[in-house]
Amino acid sequence: MSWAALTSGGKDSILSCQKAIDSGKDVRYLLTARPKNRNSYMFHSANLDVVPVIARVAGIEYVEVATEGNKEEELQDLEAGLSALDIEGVVAGPVASEYQASRVKTITDKLGLSLFTPLWHMDLDLLLREVAERLDARIIVTAAEGLDASFLGARFDETLISRLRRVAETRRINIAGEGGEYESITLDAPFFSRPVTYATAQVRSSNDRHELVLGGFS
Repeated sequence: MSWAALTSGGKDSILSCQKAIDSGKDVRYLLTARPKNRNSYMFHSANLDVVPVIARVAGIEYVEVATEGNKEEELQDLEAGLSALDIEGVVAGPVASEYQASRVKTITDKLGLSLFTPLWHMDLDLLLREVAERLDARIIVTAAEGLDASFLGARFDETLISRLRRVAETRRINIAGEGGEYESITLDAPFFSRPVTYATAQVRSSNDRHELVLGGFS
């Protein structure tokens, strides 16, 4: 039986998908929920056009679930999308968010599906090091004090991890971005046949939120 991996294209969900594949799971679907509400509690909204390209270079079927992105109601949309698939389980990438983990677990339990969350409660330093070693992942949104626009586009490596640690010393941030401090995009992973590229990049800033908007993914 096959599995569906929930992903926004970010580092945590893509690393979780990689770990599922490493463990021998048949990940047949990459499922993305596309919220109209940028402030969705469950789902990211930045640069989601990358995910169908990721699916293509990974040879995995892409499934998109449209949702208004309203709190709690968006979970019904995710449940409907998963219920339409012939799968035995779901791969998800929560690290420390009880809100996200508990709600996905409620859905999988209701549908009689297994849930694989390989990053759950993982040491954050070890997590970021694995991201740096295995993925080409970049920061595309910052939304916390101490994380300015200079972080946009930065690739996860020892330099970026050190920068995040220095911010965490003086600001109350989660260095893995679990509190919504930042969002990321993954351009390459071991299960990709080739890196994902993009043709355009534009920075948009509003108050304390900065976003790197990428386009022309291929």
